[in-house]
Amino acid sequence: MFIVGSYTLAVIFCFITMLCWGSWGNTQKLAAKSWRYELFYWDYVIGMVLFSLLLAFTAGSIGTEGRPFIQDLGQASWASIGWVLLGAVVFNVSNILLSASVSIAGMAVAFPLGVGIALVMGVLNNLLLHPVAGQNTALLWIGVALVVLAVICNGVASGKVSNEQRDPKQNRKGIILAVLAGLIMSFFSALVYNGVDLNNFAAPAAGMLTPYTAMVIFALGVFLSNFVVNTIVMKKPFVGEPVTYKQYFAGNIKTHLVGVLGGCIWCLGTALNYICAGKAGAAVSYALGQGAPMVAAIWGVFIWKEFKGAKKGVYGLLALMFCLFVAGLACVVVAGM
Repeated sequence: MFIVGSYTLAVIFCFITMLCWGSWGNTQKLAAKSWRYELFYWDYVIGMVLFSLLLAFTAGSIGTEGRPFIQDLGQASWASIGWVLLGAVVFNVSNILLSASVSIAGMAVAFPLGVGIALVMGVLNNLLLHPVAGQNTALLWIGVALVVLAVICNGVASGKVSNEQRDPKQNRKGIILAVLAGLIMSFFSALVYNGVDLNNFAAPAAGMLTPYTAMVIFALGVFLSNFVVNTIVMKKPFVGEPVTYKQYFAGNIKTHLVGVLGGCIWCLGTALNYICAGKAGAAVSYALGQGAPMVAAIWGVFIWKEFKGAKKGVYGLLALMFCLFVAGLACVVVAGM
C-alpha cells in the first residue's frame, strides 16, 4: 500500500485534508435549493463509501509495504473493527447535530462554537490516547489557541453581517446543539486510531488495521448508522417540516451526483488524514485538518461573496482571522518536527 515516508509529505497531506474538509460544503450550495440537508446527507454518505472502496483497491493495495486491503480486512480483529465503527457512529451523530445547529443558529454561531470545541478537545484526546515522543506540546497548544482565536474572529465577522432575526429560544437551542456536536466530534478520530497501528504502517501489528481498511469500515459505519440517525432526523427534524424517502428518490440525478461528490471530497481528506497520522502524529494531523472552517471562510469571502457590502470593521476582523490562522498552522507544523 502507499505509505507516507516523510514529515514534509505528511504536512502536505494534512493541508489537503483541511482543504477537503473545508470545501465539501460547497456541494450543498450547488445542490437544488429545495433539497433539504437530510436528503443531501444520504448522497454524501454514499459518496464516502464509494470513494473509500476506490482508495482501498488502488492506493491501499499496491506496493510491497503494508498489507493489501483484502488481506488486511481478513486478519482484522473484532476489537479493531469495533473501535473504528464506534468512531463512525460518533462522527455521524456529531455531524448531523452540527448541521442542525447551522440551520437553527447560523454559521456564525455553530461553526466557531462547535468546531472550536472539537479542535481543542480533539487535540487533547489524541495527545492523551496517542502521544508522540519528541513532539513540542507547548507549541502545539499555542498553535491550537491561535486557530481557535481565528475561528472566533470568523464568527464575530459573520455575526456583524447577518440580517436574520432569530427567535431567542431557537437560537439557544442551536447553541446547545453546537456544544453537543463539538464535544462528541472531538472523540471520533481518537476512537478510530485505536484500531489502527500508528507506529508501523509498513508492518502493522496482527489484528490492527491499515488506514485504508479503517477508512472503508468507517464509511460503512457512517452509512449503516445513518439508517437510524438520519431517519430519526428526517422524521423529527430540529427545524422545518419532516422529509421522506419518497422525496429523496424523487430527486434528479444531477442533485444526487452533487451530493456524492461532496462525500468523495470529504472521504479523500479523511483518508489522507489517517494516512499521514503515522508520520505527523495523531494530534498534529487532527489539528491541521480542523482548520477547515478557515477554508470555508475563504470560499465564503472570495467565491460566494458572503461579505459583500460589509463595513470596514468586518474586513479588519477577516484580515486578523487569516493572520491568526496562518500563524496557528505554522506553530502546529513546527511542533511536530
